Amino acid sequence: MSLFLRIVFYSALAGTVTSTIYCGMVLIAACRFARRKRREERTPPNFLPPVSVLKPLHGSEPDLEENLKRFFELDYPEYELLFCARHSSDAGLQMAQRVAANYPAVRAKFLTCGEPRFPNAKMWSMATLAEAAAYRTLVTSDADARVTPDYLRRCVRELADPQRELASCLYVGRTTGGLAAQLDAVGKSVEMSGGIFVADMIEGGTHFALGVSMILRREAFEMAGGYEDLGQYYAEDFVLGQRLAAKGCGVRMANYVVRLMVLPQGFRESFRDQLRWMKSTRRSRPAGHLGTGLTYAVPFGLLGLAWAVPAGHPLVGLLWLLATCVNRWVMAAVVLWALEDEQAGKPTLIYPLRDLLGFAVWIASYAGDTMQYHGGAYSLGVGGRFVPVERKRKPGSEKLPGGKLPDAPARGK
Repeated sequence: MSLFLRIVFYSALAGTVTSTIYCGMVLIAACRFARRKRREERTPPNFLPPVSVLKPLHGSEPDLEENLKRFFELDYPEYELLFCARHSSDAGLQMAQRVAANYPAVRAKFLTCGEPRFPNAKMWSMATLAEAAAYRTLVTSDADARVTPDYLRRCVRELADPQRELASCLYVGRTTGGLAAQLDAVGKSVEMSGGIFVADMIEGGTHFALGVSMILRREAFEMAGGYEDLGQYYAEDFVLGQRLAAKGCGVRMANYVVRLMVLPQGFRESFRDQLRWMKSTRRSRPAGHLGTGLTYAVPFGLLGLAWAVPAGHPLVGLLWLLATCVNRWVMAAVVLWALEDEQAGKPTLIYPLRDLLGFAVWIASYAGDTMQYHGGAYSLGVGGRFVPVERKRKPGSEKLPGGKLPDAPARGK
């Protein structure tokens, strides 16, 4: 066997071993979460403080109207809904107002915050929403979150422990789009949740948060550095949870699982969005992100096949690839079972393809830090902090006030 084939073989073998170990850890951690979830849900919720639900909006999207309706149909004694967009003409804000007209008994407020003054536009809206909230207990929810009537009852109970300042929700991806959107959705369901299950098991709890839906007290934002400072980070939810955990405050993943509506995008747009998130993860948890490469299975199965064919063992290569696919099918099935996903069939079936795509996004995440976000160009600094990128100007293109070009320098000087 040539040296090159030896390198390919041992690389494939090492990746297969590490991804199999990781799969085993995910299975144990997922079962652990499922037991906790079912045990705690047997106790009726009796902690029902009044709640302010904060929903930042920015434009419309295909599933927005149905997502908004669900929040007006919540089964909870006392709550208010607050919506915020940059301008009153925002299509999402106007849609929320139309939906609210059909539910006059639900208290709703509609706010505008103007153009953001710090990079994270969502955090800019959140500052306006939190300041306008009537109640101390806050529940934040993204526009793409879809919930059931018992959402608040099952989420707010997470703050019954006075030592706990923050809880956030896992999610199951849903989409009406094609294959690209479906792969993105199952990645959000399995890849994300599997990693969180393992982190929770190994670290004795989660020391970060997921921003799709969070449950917290109003003062938590200030305890974590304030709106403006949090607004300097792309993954403000991660930073918020990390800082609160560092202060000894209780941070936890709630038992409730949100349905996250994934945009029906094509491969190019979907890959771009996933890459932006993956770059943020690389900056937020650099060591953990580096190790993520060894948790994928199918790429190493393909590498095993690439070794086996020229080595004269094609059947071994095919069985190797099949084994890594089985690895991913089992992992997806167990994670989706733990999350109580009632539509787990097709997502489980296509997960090996998602595993391969996830590996490609992971590799691409190391190709620079520049990203486009809400019309601006940024790179991500330490911890995922936004760093504005100045666009280079062509020589002689600078203009003086009034639009005039500067005088050309004299030759020879």
